[in-house]
Amino acid sequence: MKGWLFLFVLFALAVSQIGCGTNSAKSRPSRVQPLSNRATTDPVHSGHEASANREPLKLPLIKPRIEVWKAERKLLLFSNGRIVRTYHVGLGLSPVGDKVRSGDHRTPEGEFYIFTKNPKSAFYLSLGISYPNVEHARRGLRDGLINRAEYDRIVDANKRKQGPPQNTTLGGLIYIHGNGSRTDWTWGCVALENEEVKELYDAVETGTPVTIKP
Repeated sequence: MKGWLFLFVLFALAVSQIGCGTNSAKSRPSRVQPLSNRATTDPVHSGHEASANREPLKLPLIKPRIEVWKAERKLLLFSNGRIVRTYHVGLGLSPVGDKVRSGDHRTPEGEFYIFTKNPKSAFYLSLGISYPNVEHARRGLRDGLINRAEYDRIVDANKRKQGPPQNTTLGGLIYIHGNGSRTDWTWGCVALENEEVKELYDAVETGTPVTIKP
């Protein structure tokens, strides 16, 4: 019995190190923390239920950008300043509050950009969000979570619109990905239904601005 318990602990620790955008074996979300505030009043913009009835997006988008509204569990896709899609999303296991450090299971808040696209994600498809940003780095340096060299690397990557360091105490590997949006089940990522993340993945490129609001 103790042997099985030891193996289970090792497995749990290994899973905790897997980022949402990695190429590990696919897994389905656990059905935890049901959403009580899911928007259902607008059938056109209520999430994946209406996706089959939508007209295809007109590509390429003009000055695309993404907004995630955590409290409303919504992702808005804009083209030329106009909302062209609204998707329902799932968040991290601790959905309230900004991300502070690795392992807190929070979805970060602030201004970011898409720094990579992963067609071989463990969660169908994924778009890498440029966490940590400069504000997170500044706060982490102030609170002693990162050192000056780590801070400088994060700031430099953000200036260059590249992928910031993903392995500091602040955490990383925050993605918009598939595998389901009905619950808050991720390690801090933003989750959509597979058909919706496919549409989003095809519509945006690296460098697309992403704003995540409380």
